[in-house]
Amino acid sequence: MDAQKITPLLGGMSPAEFMRKHWHKKPLLVRQAIPGFEAPIPREELFELAAEEGVESRLIQQKKKGWSMDHGPFDPDSLPSTKTRDWTLLVQGVDLHNASARALLDQFRFVPEARLDDLMISYATNGGGVGPHFDSYDVFLLQAHGKRRWRIGRQRDMTLVEGMPVKILANFEPEEEYVLEPGDMLYLPPRWAHDGIAEGECMTYSIGFRSPQRDELARETLLRIADALGDSDGSPIYRDPKQEAVEAPGQVPAELQAFAREGVMRALAQSGIVERALGEALTEPKGNVWFDPPQEELDLQVTGVDLDRRTRMMYDDAHIYINGESYRASGRDAKLMHKLADQRGLTAKQLAGASEAAISLLENWFDDGWVREASVI
Repeated sequence: MDAQKITPLLGGMSPAEFMRKHWHKKPLLVRQAIPGFEAPIPREELFELAAEEGVESRLIQQKKKGWSMDHGPFDPDSLPSTKTRDWTLLVQGVDLHNASARALLDQFRFVPEARLDDLMISYATNGGGVGPHFDSYDVFLLQAHGKRRWRIGRQRDMTLVEGMPVKILANFEPEEEYVLEPGDMLYLPPRWAHDGIAEGECMTYSIGFRSPQRDELARETLLRIADALGDSDGSPIYRDPKQEAVEAPGQVPAELQAFAREGVMRALAQSGIVERALGEALTEPKGNVWFDPPQEELDLQVTGVDLDRRTRMMYDDAHIYINGESYRASGRDAKLMHKLADQRGLTAKQLAGASEAAISLLENWFDDGWVREASVI
């Protein structure tokens, strides 16, 4: 993606200018970010998606007694009537299940893949919403159908209403108000409070980004490092020939603590081990993701390859990461795999100079369902 190219998606700015002026800093309203946009996923198809076991969905309703939230899957007949006011259906990770949603998400790949999360669709009847709230991550709110009124503000009081199944701000202080129509888009940085109310039936597409906590990343990374270490016959065994008799046997010896601490430090000091574990963690598919085996043979001599829409692929200077696994790569093959990760596809011409090892790896990924023939998502 050309970071310097001006685009209507960002209101006539280039991705580079947007990231410099707005990302993580201040909101941006873009009228007709996608001119003439029509929702690629109709209401009925969204309802069918929410009925599937492997799809994360929530139903939020505002009633006289307060808010309620139920988790899917939902049989379409179990949802409230579309003529009933004040209810919202949220369907998460639609890009994992629909090619058009994945293609739309790809328009936002001027942000590193490691930060890109998913596309959520919010369907609401008249008056529907989820209440005033804030997110801990960046989000683009693209209006896909109907109208939604947004009120936003730099919230200082983050107190939440107690006893609610959804996180609703107790003292919401809006500063600006916009009505979005199909093709309009609103970008909000983390912790900007917002409240969106449907004016008639509407659908909003939310392009969200990962904002992992440091402790969360540390936990995932350390777990993978521990798995990578495994059992090593060459690792030193704790010895204490000078251990004296003790009168307090319950006390852990300081020497044993130091022995364990040194083991941890040595493990973390191994070249690239933290980076490798992080790359594997960042590309690990979500728990509800599975890959379908191919129904056809792959002939790389006549076709290129595309990453399956569910595949997560990244790289660093030493490794390629794909769906929670890592591979060392260098030279021409590394450049080829970098292109695959950046472009999410390779042409037959680009594959013509690939080594036998690279071709073999792609064929294995094809058999696993991680890559597909070009133009088949």
